Amino acid sequence: MKATKITVETTVKAPAEKLWEQYTSPKHIVKWNNASDDWHTTKAENDLRPGGRFLSRMEARDGSAGFNFEGVYDDVKLNEYIAYTMTDGRKAEINFTGKNNETKMTVIFDAENENPIEMQREGWQAILDNFRKYVETN
Repeated sequence: MKATKITVETTVKAPAEKLWEQYTSPKHIVKWNNASDDWHTTKAENDLRPGGRFLSRMEARDGSAGFNFEGVYDDVKLNEYIAYTMTDGRKAEINFTGKNNETKMTVIFDAENENPIEMQREGWQAILDNFRKYVETN
């Protein structure tokens, strides 16, 4: 069965190099990687190369829930493109398209089967929106 693909995107007022650094560096990931204020990322690890692994530990601030978001990189093109496979086998890709002092980020990912498509789209979009706000204020 072919997975449903979901696309989210944003345009950030910053060059692609700055987005790349703040999207892939664990010291930055823990500051922006949450879909709402009642969640946060407590730990991030990132070996950004084909075959390298990544992990973000996401937890509810009240301690009631948490999970690891993790996988392996399939392809990496500096400041342009990242493709990875999550531990459950779903695929995702991120495109960074820079022009002047703006960069468009497009994230395409395979939907999972537990939550409604719209809920997944909203969650990933909220994380991307938090990322945009973080980059534009740092």
